[in-house]
Order: sequence, then C-alpha cells, then structure tokens
Amino acid sequence: MSGENDKWEMYEDKRGEHRWRRTASNGNIVGAACEGYVQKSACKANAERHGMDGNPKGLGANDKWDTYEDKKGEFRWRRTATNGEVTGASSEGYVKKADCKSNAERNGM
Repeated sequence: MSGENDKWEMYEDKRGEHRWRRTASNGNIVGAACEGYVQKSACKANAERHGMDGNPKGLGANDKWDTYEDKKGEFRWRRTATNGEVTGASSEGYVKKADCKSNAERNGM
C-alpha cells in the first residue's frame, strides 16, 4: 500500500480550525489530523509531515514511532516529535500488527 493514489483534503472543522484527511482510492480514511490548527499553514505542514506532496521539506525525520495495543486488543501507531508532542496517530485499530505497520508507513514512518 504505497498510497500514491490517495486523495488529500484540507477542511475547516466545526470550531473553525483547519484539519486534513487522507482517503484511499476505496474511500477509506487512512490518515487524518489528530488536532485542529488555527493557521492553515500549520495544518499543511502536519499533512506534509505525513506524506502530502511527498513531504518536500523532510519534516519529522527524527520523530519517534510507537506501535501499541489498545483496550480492544487492536494495534495502533503514534508519532511523537522530538519535543514530545504527538504529531500523528492511527485513525483506527488494526487486528494485524502488519496492517498497522503498513498504515504507519503510508503516513511517513
């Protein structure tokens, strides 16, 4: 799953903050902002960090990636910047750890 045909969308949420989501060709959301951004440019930078436009600035190269089991026993990933801020997380749980890893790779791991 390379995600080269994924669709990227930037939008405003109910609070007027900017968010992004990444949709696969089958319509499934395979990535999304885990927080809203006041500035659209900050939202775009976070989307690029997760692979939008090929991450032209190499953002997040030193981020830490964790895979863990949630309360349902499903696998999830979390991405943490060097300052300790969580900059991304899986938008769903995965039964197979390999599927979780594949989604993390699609989002920049």
